[in-house]
Amino acid sequence: MGNILQYLAAETHGGSYRTTKLELDAENPAAQIDYDAPPEIVLKHTGETHPPTVYLPLKSHRVAPQILNYFLDGSRRVFKVDDIAYQHGSRKMIYPIIAGQVVAGCCRRVDKKLHAENFSAEIVLAVPDVSNPRSFDGGFFPALVNKLNEHSKIKISKILPYSTSNKPAEKFEDRAVAKIMEHMHDTEKNLVAELVRRGKLDQKNYLVKDGSLEYRILPNKKFNAKNYSFVIGVSKKFNPLLVKDSSDKINPGIVADLPTFCRTPVTIFQRKDNFHGGNKFAVWYLRLHDKKFSDSPFDGVVKVEKILVTDAEIAREKIDSDEVNLLSAYLLNERNPVCYGADSRWANHIYPIFLTESFVKSRFISAETFLNLF
Repeated sequence: MGNILQYLAAETHGGSYRTTKLELDAENPAAQIDYDAPPEIVLKHTGETHPPTVYLPLKSHRVAPQILNYFLDGSRRVFKVDDIAYQHGSRKMIYPIIAGQVVAGCCRRVDKKLHAENFSAEIVLAVPDVSNPRSFDGGFFPALVNKLNEHSKIKISKILPYSTSNKPAEKFEDRAVAKIMEHMHDTEKNLVAELVRRGKLDQKNYLVKDGSLEYRILPNKKFNAKNYSFVIGVSKKFNPLLVKDSSDKINPGIVADLPTFCRTPVTIFQRKDNFHGGNKFAVWYLRLHDKKFSDSPFDGVVKVEKILVTDAEIAREKIDSDEVNLLSAYLLNERNPVCYGADSRWANHIYPIFLTESFVKSRFISAETFLNLF
């Protein structure tokens, strides 16, 4: 059983440099897909059937038995494990090999306790697209996965080729990490699709996804928006420059001054460039905690998203205000207990999401153990 990186180099006719292995910064903004680029987004202010003038208080809004019963989170850790060289005529180009741990999990709440509902853990490799010596052969990388797994002590689930086209402003490492990020999102979408297939999501059983629902939908991939009829995304981080007021002016102060237990009016937005399949999103902001307990005026506020799914919602570009109020009230009920001291983002945490996130991240192999596998 040989070294997986040496075998990879041999099979792709490259040269391994046996570079020092290291974990890449998981918070590197350059390695993230940019979902909040204002020039590409069309916003419509009145995105609900009965919009409030400014803020809508929800403290007295009564809720029936719990409907937020499923919680989803995905995470990844990425590591540079080698540099590999490929000959291009008289030139020798060097490309990074990035290994990733991709985990995603869904928890279900039953009798006020969270239980693991579904889980996925994979090891993937992001390699340059030029590592395929037969670029016309779409079966090369799946076959290579099988060969690598036969000759190594770890099991690779997928090889993800990243583009090596001439874009000097983009680092190859960032392109590789973005491919792993896309794979993590695909895993999350598959978990949602599985819940829908099993009939788990309905009006009495919503799923709360940690983070944005703005998945990048590639032209060669399908995205079934109907799967998201009973799914909301809750983001701890967001771009306040996407907030507009009733006069259609950018106004982040609306969120900064949002009173506790209140929400903003709903805004509908859509990408001009069909970035996420042409879907339209209903977005509103909800303050869970008083800003006097936080370091920033945006701490304690979460961004809530819901994809417009029904024909009526899409046609009139509005979501029912009663549904928005109901979901917001349920989210407010999740604000306590909070994870004081355990996470610097405590003010923006939904507690079951915090527990789901902790469960998912507990399944990572330690960095030292993981790097020793290569």
